[in-house]
Amino acid sequence: MPYVYQDSKPRPVARPGGARATHSSGKGYEELKRECLRRGVLFEDSDFPACNSSLFFSENPPIPFVWKRPGDIVKDPKFILGGATRTDICQGDLGDCWLLAAIASLTLNEKTLARVVPLDQNFGPDYAGIFHFQFWQHNEWLDVVIDDRLPTFKGRLVFLHSAELNEFWSALLEKAYAKLNGSYESLKGGSTIEAMEDFTGGIGEMYDVKAAPDNFYEILEKALKRCSMVGCSIDTSSAAESEARTPFGLVKGHAYSVTGIEEVSCRGRQVQLIRIRNPWGQVEWNGPWSDNSPEWRSVSPSEQRRLSQAARDDGEFWMTFEDFKVHFDKVEICKLTPDALEDSTAHKWEVTIHQGSWVRGATAGGCRNFLETFWTNPQIKLHLTEKDDGQDDCTFIAALMQKDRRKLKKLGAEMLTIGYSIYESPGRDGHLGKDFFRYHPSKARSKTYINLREVSHRFKLPPGDYILIPTTFEPHQEADFCLRIFSEKKAITEDLDENVAIDLPEPLHPTPSPQETEEEKQFRALFEQISGKDMEISAEELEYVLNAVLKRTKNIKFKNLSLISCRNIISLMDTSGNGKLEFSEFRLFWEKMKKWISIFLQFDFDKSGSMSSYELRGALKAAGYQLNNYLLQLIVLRYSDEQFQIEFDDFLNCLIRLENASRVFQALSAKNKEFINLNIGE
Repeated sequence: MPYVYQDSKPRPVARPGGARATHSSGKGYEELKRECLRRGVLFEDSDFPACNSSLFFSENPPIPFVWKRPGDIVKDPKFILGGATRTDICQGDLGDCWLLAAIASLTLNEKTLARVVPLDQNFGPDYAGIFHFQFWQHNEWLDVVIDDRLPTFKGRLVFLHSAELNEFWSALLEKAYAKLNGSYESLKGGSTIEAMEDFTGGIGEMYDVKAAPDNFYEILEKALKRCSMVGCSIDTSSAAESEARTPFGLVKGHAYSVTGIEEVSCRGRQVQLIRIRNPWGQVEWNGPWSDNSPEWRSVSPSEQRRLSQAARDDGEFWMTFEDFKVHFDKVEICKLTPDALEDSTAHKWEVTIHQGSWVRGATAGGCRNFLETFWTNPQIKLHLTEKDDGQDDCTFIAALMQKDRRKLKKLGAEMLTIGYSIYESPGRDGHLGKDFFRYHPSKARSKTYINLREVSHRFKLPPGDYILIPTTFEPHQEADFCLRIFSEKKAITEDLDENVAIDLPEPLHPTPSPQETEEEKQFRALFEQISGKDMEISAEELEYVLNAVLKRTKNIKFKNLSLISCRNIISLMDTSGNGKLEFSEFRLFWEKMKKWISIFLQFDFDKSGSMSSYELRGALKAAGYQLNNYLLQLIVLRYSDEQFQIEFDDFLNCLIRLENASRVFQALSAKNKEFINLNIGE
């Protein structure tokens, strides 16, 4: 799985106005449409062709699907008929009720809907078979273009469709979202909050209904008033219970939308009601206050009209809030701004974004249960300087999202179990080491580690500096992530990824030794034996000497030094420029080698003869190289084995290359330590 370099600086928050075109041609919707109209053809999307690979990746279609344009399905197709409403969303034969529940919530906010579903699209005179939709992805708005060929069976839409058979906006929106995620099959199974965030760029919070706060009704009421998107569901105790119906007409393991919350006057008392919608467009609650229940007879016709109450089998129903708390287990709220659940005074939240990666062997350290590697995870410093108005603490929401897992489903990727911990900063700069986490407990953490796309939680902490560690639960699991910090007051964040720095001693020049040690005498004898009369050894001869000596060195695992490595050593140590090593040059190299062996043994914590790649950061720092995560990841990919172990010959190769590169850089950067200018000769 490829992981590209992620600039770790905080990102500005994405604005929907500048959605990025995503078509492989590099052209946007308007240009593609103009081309089709000029050529008199209907658009065919080569990025998401009308074939089986766009439908399924793990199986063949169970029935022979036929791709048809709306005009081939009905005589008078419309994009939107009588406004886009929640009754336009009826589930087909795909397990994406989570997406449909989010679309139903989307229709409750005209402004948000118009951003995701540009409303100036139609089947009129300038129809060209092309449509577009906009989605938020990891702090970026994307404009997704599709053609309007839809999968059908016996002339009917197979997947999402409207109750009005000639209305197609919802089916086309589902297709665009399927394209964004790689295929229709990729949309099977999910959390409503995931799609809600992709429609808004908002932030989600989850509530366990049975443990919800006392003011939960007011929380939901305020959320809906402020155009937050709200979903709910009933837990299952086993896979067999998924989509099982209860005696009350509710469906377990199924995503519903919350579309309204009201108080109604009935027989002289106020009753709290909540309106729920099943994306199937049918199968409804049959208890008190359901469509045809006797309770409605005690409500005036004007009240019924205010509540849009009608006895239709459209999947939407009212129930009392008390019954809701008894029968439902989870509520997901996606707020367009994080202050939607606070008091009625609107206030702007500050948002900072960090992009990063967990890379096996380098920065995929797992949770605190795995202390030996936990410290190698990315570390983000959070400066909380201003208290909330009238409070002693600072409020912020930390939301950690794993990227593109749905898109990678076809490669076997699943949602990883993720979470984070927050520590009080010790007040020093740079990446914190293992001992800090050994002796310091966390100040706060995500409520749980869970295999959702995003884990978010609200915190109140005293002003100060904190370190946030985003992790997978298990070590060695790779993914890209996006961390969003929402704070009431200005909060400054920075990645503790270290600056690249080189701290090497000045190169020594060979000098005759006044008194040779016993070790040097043995080396001289071996050196003379191999070099001959000229007392200089070539790369081939150096290869023989070093392999003979290192294979006899205790406590280190060593396979073989290659000829290329020995040429690199000569390049590093050869002061005369003749491509060979004199004994005095070899003696200097051996002193360097002894230091490197000592460092290797120091960081071989389990005394196995090899070093964990997770310890490479510390080992290289001891040798004079402070590297950032990106360089460290490249080195680990190059030099560690499948078990994330580095043997001494690989460690030696790494150090020789680093020192060669560093010496060249130092020679060329005499005037400026930060960068060098090269001409073509150099």
